[in-house]
Amino acid sequence: MFRSAGTLTATAILIFALLIGVSGAFTTRAQIRASFDREKSIQSAQLALEELLRVQLDEETGVRGFAITHDTTFLDPYYSAISRYTPLERQLHQTLVDEKMSHGLLALAEFDRVHDDWHRYVAGPLIQSPTGRNAVEIEKRGKVLIDQERSDATALEQMLAERNHQLEAETQDRINQTLYVRAGWLVIFGLLAILFNAYRGRLNRELEEEKTTTQTLQRAFTSGFETLPNCDIASAYISAARHTAVGGDVFDVYKLSDELALVLIADVSGKGIDAAVITAFIKFTIRGIALRRRDPAAILAEFNTAFPRAVSNPYIFVSMLVGVLDFDKMTLAYASGGHDSAYVRRASASVEQLQVTGPILGVMEEPFANRLVRLDRGDALILATDGLTEARNLKAVQLQDDAMNVIARASGSAQEMVDAIIADLHAYTRRRLADDVALLVIKMGGTQ
Repeated sequence: MFRSAGTLTATAILIFALLIGVSGAFTTRAQIRASFDREKSIQSAQLALEELLRVQLDEETGVRGFAITHDTTFLDPYYSAISRYTPLERQLHQTLVDEKMSHGLLALAEFDRVHDDWHRYVAGPLIQSPTGRNAVEIEKRGKVLIDQERSDATALEQMLAERNHQLEAETQDRINQTLYVRAGWLVIFGLLAILFNAYRGRLNRELEEEKTTTQTLQRAFTSGFETLPNCDIASAYISAARHTAVGGDVFDVYKLSDELALVLIADVSGKGIDAAVITAFIKFTIRGIALRRRDPAAILAEFNTAFPRAVSNPYIFVSMLVGVLDFDKMTLAYASGGHDSAYVRRASASVEQLQVTGPILGVMEEPFANRLVRLDRGDALILATDGLTEARNLKAVQLQDDAMNVIARASGSAQEMVDAIIADLHAYTRRRLADDVALLVIKMGGTQ
């Protein structure tokens, strides 16, 4: 769970950083592009203003040349300049409107007014009568108007230059701000990465400690059982928890004498490390009681009395089957406290389910009864936890009674029977177990 959470956290941080980086890049690009477009518009307006001054110069030169020479060819530049004036003035006017330069609009309006006056009071009269008696006065008035027009153009040029410098400064500030913001986010994500690595390191240490605990518990209750004369024994344990090799199921085969052996299968409510602690307690407590008693019902009764005192959690309970196997006479005396996943597979492939003889342990104190099962050569005692019978397929249908058919199909040595049952279980669940499974097979008559 910690590894999954750490991976998800790291992925979320990377996705968040990527989103911020991409969105910030697009936003900054749009802002800088808008600034560059405004700068380009201002520069175009400056060029338009310069062109207007050239237009005015061409008009003045054409009229003056005609006034001196009376040659109408000098008027060609004049009329050509007139046609260029209006588009340039509109371009300049639109830029000033877009930039909301009210003072510039006033200066341009004054420039237009003076230019119109020059056409009306200077150019027009001189073209009509270049040698009139007022020609000199008209030319003097034309010089005053032209000087005023150039003064207005100079004011406009300064305004446009100031706005261009302002836009350049704003663009540079925006670039700097973007760099500072990116640097800030890098620092933040760097600190997050450091914190995350520290947190992950702590989790890894905790996982290593848990792994050590798990391995200790695993050795405690899955230690190799003793071989028994006239018996072939095999087992399997599958934990439902992905990262934990132990859980709430336990089995045991423990030799009590030259003829007798303790056989145990138990299932603790819950999974994982907490349940494994209780299973280790169950295994060695039952062994201790069995060394003093040979009666399975008495063993369960004594354990049922001690269990609530040893385990403080009132919601923990145990289903358990305890048997005393006489491997010389091939009989099994057993008592079952709510544990119904126990079977005898006869050599003929018929399967019998061992009856429950008492209540689940840790819930109530009621008597337990013993049962005696006679075994023949080739018969197999198969003890499992409810992870077998309650296993579900993809349609959520439990294995239940079909478990007996699975057991009936298993044959061969004890290990081959275990492998066959586990293979059928994996095929039924598609390897998606909801509960731990412990399986113990004791085949009478040895490996022959």
